[in-house]
Amino acid sequence: MCTAELTSWLHEPNPRRFPYEAVVRAYHSVGKHFVPADVLELLGQARAVLPGLHGPWPRLRTLAAFLDTALDKPDNRYDYPTYLALLLLELPTANDWLEQASFARSRCDRLTVQLVADVLAFELAALDGQTTLLPTMRPAPGLVTKRVRHGLRAIRPALARMALDGGLTAVEHADQARQACAVVYADMSFAERRTLQLSILPVHTVHDEYLFLRVLQAFETTFALLATHLRGAVASLTAGEVDRAVYFVTSSGEALREAAPLFSMLGTMQIESFRTFRQFTEGASAIQSHNYKIVESLCRRPDAERVDSPAYHSVPEVRSRVLVGQHHTLDDAYAQACHSGDIAEADQVRLAAAMADFSATLVRWRKAHYRLAVRMLGDATGTGYTEGAPYLAAVRDIPVFDTIDAMDRIDSDDTTAV
Repeated sequence: MCTAELTSWLHEPNPRRFPYEAVVRAYHSVGKHFVPADVLELLGQARAVLPGLHGPWPRLRTLAAFLDTALDKPDNRYDYPTYLALLLLELPTANDWLEQASFARSRCDRLTVQLVADVLAFELAALDGQTTLLPTMRPAPGLVTKRVRHGLRAIRPALARMALDGGLTAVEHADQARQACAVVYADMSFAERRTLQLSILPVHTVHDEYLFLRVLQAFETTFALLATHLRGAVASLTAGEVDRAVYFVTSSGEALREAAPLFSMLGTMQIESFRTFRQFTEGASAIQSHNYKIVESLCRRPDAERVDSPAYHSVPEVRSRVLVGQHHTLDDAYAQACHSGDIAEADQVRLAAAMADFSATLVRWRKAHYRLAVRMLGDATGTGYTEGAPYLAAVRDIPVFDTIDAMDRIDSDDTTAV
């Protein structure tokens, strides 16, 4: 394993020389759930010396985040954010939307492209026999071809915005994916490459867990963008800046649609593979996604029973903000703007159309999530102490907005009456 490298580092700890490669190899060789106790003990000692270390803050922050992810299971705090290594990804946050909004789209584009390109590179390397990483239950070549096709669809819009799509000239999807991976990798900084290296710590050695982790990280990236943009939409509308509010809502719907092929990509997971590694992911579930709950609570105030459900008890920070009314919602801002007469009727219509489009797109996302869960889980419970697919069935039709949904019902009733 990596005990010699860690022991040597502890004699002269320096964040620049931490043996990341050796530690990651050790985790990959057995899976996070099965890392030997002596390795975990040495990593705990490394974490203990962190407060006394000196060096560039980014390097210290990276090391602290990596150890936080690597030691979640022995610390008994293993959950969805640590399983996905979200601290290492440094996603935009809705709290700092004023600073984040201007570059959130470009930041999320870069990260999504890098995450998906990385899993494409892994799939192709395994197909070509060029890696021994996660060797259990390798997929058939035809399945890899499907994954590659869906992955390319997912990143094409972002590649175009990044001006990195010009070199994708091959006809075969596998060759296009190789070109995309090469272009994306060449565009990455050392820090970005390090992030990719450290943010993939599967619990098992099953091949498909790599895909599972990367797609979930990409979804979290999308919802981080949505949280930032919806917070921007609320603030813009409150300030009477309708054009900016419409832009933020519209871009949120576009981001969700662009992420849709990732569900198709995830749908290629082998059911037996998924059920093999998920035995060791108990305690980590998408129900613990902070960004998803922030998005939900920025659209409309959740009903009391929803706030008191496991969904919000799983994200106590978000729940506390909802309870004290810190999340001013887009629903509220829209209703106030319409009733006050501060925005013209034409602007009300534009904003309502953007909100209705986003609402429909988010509902489709929920239903895709439910269908995938039914296929993968069957009657099994979820890993976040939920009922699994039945829970998703119960929440998939929760209204995204009250104002827009109510207007739709009124329009329908009026049409019936006529």
